[in-house]
Parts: sequence; structure tokens; C-alpha cells
Amino acid sequence: MPLIVHKYGGTSMGSPERIRNVAKRVAKWARAGHQMVVVPSAMSGETNRLLALAKELAPSRTSPAYNRELDMLAATGEQASSALLAIALQAEGMESVSYAGWQVPIRTDSSYTKARIESIDDQRVRADLNAGKVVIVTGFQGIDEQGHITTLGRGGSDTSAVAVAAAMKADECLIYTDVDGVYTTDPRVAPAARRLTTVSFEEMLEMASLGSKVLQIRSVEFAGKYKVPMRVLSSFTPWDIDIHEEAKSGTLITFEEDEKMEQAVVSGIAFNRDEAKISVLGVPDTPGIAYRILGPVADANIEVDVIIQNLSKDGKTDFSFTVHRNDHARTIELLKDKVLPALGAQEVVGDAKICKVSIVGIGMRSHVGVASTMFRTLSEEGINIQMISTSEIKTSVVIDEKYLELAVRALHTAFDLDKPAE
Repeated sequence: MPLIVHKYGGTSMGSPERIRNVAKRVAKWARAGHQMVVVPSAMSGETNRLLALAKELAPSRTSPAYNRELDMLAATGEQASSALLAIALQAEGMESVSYAGWQVPIRTDSSYTKARIESIDDQRVRADLNAGKVVIVTGFQGIDEQGHITTLGRGGSDTSAVAVAAAMKADECLIYTDVDGVYTTDPRVAPAARRLTTVSFEEMLEMASLGSKVLQIRSVEFAGKYKVPMRVLSSFTPWDIDIHEEAKSGTLITFEEDEKMEQAVVSGIAFNRDEAKISVLGVPDTPGIAYRILGPVADANIEVDVIIQNLSKDGKTDFSFTVHRNDHARTIELLKDKVLPALGAQEVVGDAKICKVSIVGIGMRSHVGVASTMFRTLSEEGINIQMISTSEIKTSVVIDEKYLELAVRALHTAFDLDKPAE
């Protein structure tokens, strides 16, 4: 009997009526002869509501003890939606049972608010599946070695679902969202964007890391590591759609690249508005300078993205990098307090009005001139490139935020993504 994992996002669980439709869809799959494990998110807006209450009580509080309580609080959202879904399934005549992450258990490390999964014990879930029950497992959460509830960070329910699918060697993991698949770019920015029927794991990993909001990056990493077949599809199609049609809808994340290698050079345009640029000016051009700048930043748990160092002039150079926009002010303060005096640099400046736009495609491996097409297209639109980052299957540029939509639309057209797939 095939084992299928369904994951439903917050909008899919956003009201009693939507939960009832999810239950009907899951029951359909179960009656068709599948063993079903379901991983739901909290109802739309619930996690934000809970965390806002905590912030109201302690506006500037940060400590491991505080983060532990945040996890205890935030985990209740998924617990509520899981219980409601089990109740809805029982109303549909399906035997079902819900478990919190600690009951499975899903074991994690102790990094509260951003824990990482270490192991999953599937014995209890398998026993219920073999007894003919639909099993619902809370997303986003687990339990650490000391027995404390932990959460995996925002979007962590995707990671939970793929991890459960990996642990149980599921036949497929279906990620149900409020969109019907992965698009060549965000249709709200480029209306001509089209849905991809398939996308390679590598492309999806790059797109998720570069700003595509369809899948959480850690879920894609899990899928790649354990070769979990994964599909992104919409929960807003009629629940009684033919199951064979539904099983082939959306976008399949595939590990088979050979057929695609000679097709589209670029598969999608990703972008991220949540970027800020930091520049340390007049830095001594000596060995180890990058570490002396970025070491303290890493120690402060601030993630760095694009990095560029200018050519030396008179023994001095400029060093620039990007961070998440939320870390902009903190990074500048850190550098001014700890790095600038030690290095004897001239000054630290920041720009929070930039964005990153990227082209992604495994076809870039076997085609030359892709980056130059990107640069020419942006030049023709009068868009100045501030920073460039490349890998084998992507090229990213940092530009002024006000040009984001123009850049995305121009690149989408330049790489023929407006045209229907052949």
C-alpha cells in the first residue's frame, strides 16, 4: 500500500470550511488505497498572533530562556490545527489520530526558534497506519534531548513534512499551498510567468535560497539529501478532483536532469527584497582581512550572502557584503564598535534599499553567454549592477530596489520565459 505524506499550509487550514475541505481531500486519498500521513501548519495568521502577544509582554527580551517559551507558545498553533483536522476526518468517517512532534517523537537539537531535526522515530506512526488510521503530525516542531519543545523556524512545516517522508520512506510528499506550483517567477511581478511542470532539485534549491517563497529551503535540502519525491500543488482545487489528475498536477521536484540539460537555459527568475548592503571602506589590503571583518559578524549569528572586495589601491581596499535587511542596523553597529577601530578602516556605510535578482537554470552549465545576456538586458533598461555572484547554475546581481520589478520582467522576456513550454 503506497505511503503518501500531505503537507497543508496556513492558508489551506485558514478556516473551519477549509479544514473540512482538507479532510475531504485526505479521505479521498485514503479511500483510494493509500496510507496517509498529514502535516498541517497552524491556521493562517495564528503564529504571528501568538508571537505578537509575547512581544507585547516583553518588547525587547532576548535570551535562551525567553526563546524556549516562544517555542512553547508558537507550537500550540500547529497542535490546534492538527487536532481540528483529526476531528474533521473523523466526521468524514475516517479513523484518524493527531500527534504533537514530541509524541512521535521528532528529535531536534536545542536551538530554540530555529532547531534542526536530528532523528524521527516512526514506530508509533507506522502502528497507526497499519491499523488503518490517517495520522496527523504537527509541523514546525519537535523535542530536544532535555524534553523541551522546539520549533524549526518560520516555514518549518515544509521541513517537517519532508523529514517525515524521508524517515518513513514515503512514495511521495505532496506540498499543498495557495499556489498551483512553482512558476518561472512571481506572477504578481511578471504576469506572463508560467507554471513549471517539473523543476530539478538543484534549481529548486537555488530558487528557494534566492528568494522564491514557494518552498522553505531546508525542506528542499532534506528532499535532496534523502531523495524524497516531492510535488507542489494547490489546495484550492476542488477536493473531489480525480485523484489521478491531481497526482500529476502542480510542479514535480525531480532528480532526473538528463532530459532537461539541453532544453531551457534559464528555468526561472528569483528575487529577494529582504537584502541590505554593508561596505567597509579603506580597509588595509592584508591577508586575513575578510575573516577579521566577517568573523565577528558570524559570531553574532548574522548570515552573510553576496561578498565582493575591490582591487587594492595604495594598500587599501573596500569590502562589501549583503545581510538580511533585519540585520542591517545591528551589523553596522557591530562593525563600528568592534571591527572599525581594530582595522583602522575609514568608515562603515550601509544601504537597506537594495535587492537581489537571480537567474537560475541547470541549462546554464552547457551554454555560454548567459550572464552576458543578463548584464546586457539590465544595461538596456538603465539598471546599474552593484554586486555580482555566480555559481554553476545561477547568476545573481544586487541592484537598487526601485528597479526590481523592471529587472524581473525584462529578464523574464530576455530568456524566453514568457513563451509556452515546448
